[in-house]
Amino acid sequence: MNLDGFSMRPLTLELAKLLVGGRIDKITQQNKANLTITIRQPGRTFLLRLSTAPQNPSVHLLTKAPENLPEPPTFCMVLRKNLEGGRVAAIRQHELDRIIFIDVDAIGADGRIQTFKLAAELIGKYSNLILICDGVIVDALKKIGTNSSRVRTVLPNQSYQLPPAQGKLDIFAADVEEILARVKAEELRLDRAIMNACQGFGPQSVKETIYLAGLPNDIKTSALDAKDFDSLRDALIDIRDAAKVPTPCMITNAGKVLAISAVKLNYLRGDLRTFETLSELLEIADDLAGSYVPPDKERFTKLVGNELRRATNKISVLTEELAAAENADDWRVRADNLSTYRYQFKDHANDLITVDNIYDGQKLSINLDRRLTIAANVQAFYKKYDKLKRSTKFIIEQIDLCRKEIVYLESVAHSLTACTTLADIDEIRTELIAGGYLKEARKKSALSKKSEPFKFTAPDGTEIFIGKNNAQNDRLTFKLAAPDDLWLHTKDITGSHVIIRSSNVSDETLQLAAELAAHFSKARGSSKVPVDYVACKFVKKPSGAKPGFVVFTNQKTIYVTPREALENFLASAQD
Repeated sequence: MNLDGFSMRPLTLELAKLLVGGRIDKITQQNKANLTITIRQPGRTFLLRLSTAPQNPSVHLLTKAPENLPEPPTFCMVLRKNLEGGRVAAIRQHELDRIIFIDVDAIGADGRIQTFKLAAELIGKYSNLILICDGVIVDALKKIGTNSSRVRTVLPNQSYQLPPAQGKLDIFAADVEEILARVKAEELRLDRAIMNACQGFGPQSVKETIYLAGLPNDIKTSALDAKDFDSLRDALIDIRDAAKVPTPCMITNAGKVLAISAVKLNYLRGDLRTFETLSELLEIADDLAGSYVPPDKERFTKLVGNELRRATNKISVLTEELAAAENADDWRVRADNLSTYRYQFKDHANDLITVDNIYDGQKLSINLDRRLTIAANVQAFYKKYDKLKRSTKFIIEQIDLCRKEIVYLESVAHSLTACTTLADIDEIRTELIAGGYLKEARKKSALSKKSEPFKFTAPDGTEIFIGKNNAQNDRLTFKLAAPDDLWLHTKDITGSHVIIRSSNVSDETLQLAAELAAHFSKARGSSKVPVDYVACKFVKKPSGAKPGFVVFTNQKTIYVTPREALENFLASAQD
């Protein structure tokens, strides 16, 4: 889900109109994929987002300042050193490729004006930001050596090389008849032929062109007649003209983004939404795609996943050991029988003996260690019996601890899914360090600001708070909530603590809060989810319990299935 080169042309023109001549005031970095450049124009400040996120790489304006990393990475520092204080001289697209250049005039160390070029290569998983001066790479967000690519390397002090050209035609510069000739010469399906002929055309642009021509996608070019090519010519002209006066649009289905484009898409069925600018379109698309991932979220998710697998495997091993421990009496029976019949057998003579069981008269086979005497085998069996008997209680305790650890780790994993800010991640980092799962010291420059819980307002004006992580859950339940406020949590299911700030709750608000508790839990998307609710004064935290763990009494249970309207409420009612 990203713009093709065809749609990036009007985006580039839009950005150039607003930003050329502006002064770069500040450069910040949000995570490994996103940077933001603050550009000041007379009477107005713009926030230019540069994103190399594989699912939606883009360059667009933001309406709200994002969170920044406490310590800027090296590439961000290089940009600050060379670009801050400079003027945006030009914003241009390389032909119709998905490459946008931002030229910046800055004052160099010797006092002379020096022009830097920031290349935003927005090509899916290969997206990159590269700072260039006089044709030489100063630095890059992603350095690419010979181990990563044999075709094109991106390293400091190398000459900047454009990605290999594909020899396609620019619909804004080439004659339409020349494009048609290219299409006719291709013995392919029509959609592939157009994509091979037109530079910058992605699947959306190709399908829209074919739709405007009234032709099927899968028809071969050899099957087209003169009238079909006339229709295709008109369609190419129409889509080219539409891009000159763009209508940014997004097609969604059930909240999922299907396509975005600079021109209105008619071929695709779904919910159509149009925007005033391409920057507005891309900002909304970013939010819907969830392309912003707080730093360390993926690392912590992987860490918690590994710990969960380790704990699960440990339970399997302990369960096997418990089964063996529960059969400890078998070793005592062997020992008793071998002790009874010991004088009938010679030392070191047999690997296996069979005797009549002194307890039930049945035949009993006993494996022996020929390295040991009969008496030593008897002692070994009794020792094994004693060890297994002693271990039973310990194993049961370990299994119980392991199960509690799994419940706790699942709560942390659930918290990570709700992480949206640096403060959220910082609280989880603190929790993982305190729990001994993360072997690193707290950073001195770490954020001191506490993350905020979700806050919603019910239709009757009642406030509903929902914790994002275990630290927030504890603060909500034991510090923010009053004794008579209502506390909700999914029954025996990992989820967030939910607080209704009222002692007199209507049935409608209770239903809504229970649906929110189900939505912000591991049972999200399920039906008939059991949700416990009780006054906060009946919720207690045992001494020494892990973060987020509570016990409660006097609870009641409500079963809910989140309604379709809940998604609309979440989108509109969050404070």
